[in-house]
Amino acid sequence: MSEVKKRFGISREEKQRLLAAMRGQTPVKAVQSRTAQRSIPQEWLRFDTLPGYTEIKVQKAVARQAGLDDVYYVLHEGLATNHTKIDGRDLINFSSYDYLGLNGDSRILEAVEEAASKYGISTSASRLTAGERSVHRQLEKTLAELCGTEDCICYVSGHGANMSTLGCLFGCRDVIFHDALCHNSLLLGATLSGAARYSYPNNDMDALEEILREHRYSHQRAVIVTEGLFGMDGCLCNLPRLLELKHEYGCMLMVDEAHSMGVIGKTGRGVREYFNIKSEDVDIWMGTLSKSFCGCGGYIAGSSALVEFLKYKAPGFVYSVGMPPCIAAASNEAVRIMLAEPERLERLHNNGKLFLTLAKEKNLDTGKSEGFPVIPVMVGDSLSAALFSQEMRNRGILALPVIYPGVEEGKARLRFFISAMHTEDDIRTAVNAAALALPEARRKAASYAK
Repeated sequence: MSEVKKRFGISREEKQRLLAAMRGQTPVKAVQSRTAQRSIPQEWLRFDTLPGYTEIKVQKAVARQAGLDDVYYVLHEGLATNHTKIDGRDLINFSSYDYLGLNGDSRILEAVEEAASKYGISTSASRLTAGERSVHRQLEKTLAELCGTEDCICYVSGHGANMSTLGCLFGCRDVIFHDALCHNSLLLGATLSGAARYSYPNNDMDALEEILREHRYSHQRAVIVTEGLFGMDGCLCNLPRLLELKHEYGCMLMVDEAHSMGVIGKTGRGVREYFNIKSEDVDIWMGTLSKSFCGCGGYIAGSSALVEFLKYKAPGFVYSVGMPPCIAAASNEAVRIMLAEPERLERLHNNGKLFLTLAKEKNLDTGKSEGFPVIPVMVGDSLSAALFSQEMRNRGILALPVIYPGVEEGKARLRFFISAMHTEDDIRTAVNAAALALPEARRKAASYAK
């Protein structure tokens, strides 16, 4: 058995083929005219020859050789709050978006039960046809008031909300300028639109202005797209400067508040509250219900004209089943509780600051994080990040890695999601464990590389 076969469980030839496929170098013979060639290579008809699949296969082979378990798709046994149970073992949980600690709250469960009893679980239709329920309208009214906008539309998917909204609002004569760290759903939506697309380095307003100066006036409609709190790095957008550029260059502005609504600001109203700006200064407010608001799906808030247009034109809304009524009821109740119990936000903010302070004291690289509930610990290479996650789990802490292609190669990290439910002991235990686990993970990665 060859050395490659021993290490990867595949032959040398197969490994070379897979690596070539990952680099986009798999030789492909062009199909000639129907009369000249009728034979289709069988590999074109198999999913296991897709370049993306071969990349997964190689990554898993390398992980097995390095003694790594599969760190993803871990099975939680029951409710995952600040603690969770996996394989019968209790772990401190830093892998969930339950920022306000409301998942499983008895008041939300009661709202879910009442809605399910009244409306059932599924709307069984798109809202355009037969899927509309009063609980949908109530949630949209609640969110519009929270965002300070005229109206709001709720999609059954947060990812779909971004894709479908950008995809149908803009077209081939328009242009989209987006932060380089924007979420995948925003990038796909921009691509789907057919508009020209330009990326600027994260929060680099000088670079954005240079791109605007060069390209804005070659197009009709233009929109600048950013996240409120960047979900990979834990830093806020420079909203005041973005507003200046929006007005100076005649653009719309879209802010994705997936990680900032229900998190940022004294009462959880997001970056609008944090920066003390008028809601109407931003044209498109987007957020998700799967984080602070204990549900799933996404929303777009803004003018009544924007929302009416989307309700009749956005494919992800018009052609999709309506949000389950019990989910709408859960999110509506979560917003009510957040506003009634501001102490949850105070605990959340204090916990984020404590984690960041302790991490810096231990010389852990937290990247651009500003101490809000998304705090990465930067690692570098993907293998070390995966080993770091495994070492943390061995020490009773659940935090998952983000590796290439989720982030650029060389910028892999563990992300810690902070909750209002985390105790000071939870946070100190996690940071102390990280300070020990990271050097061990790097040692193992270096040993494997030899």
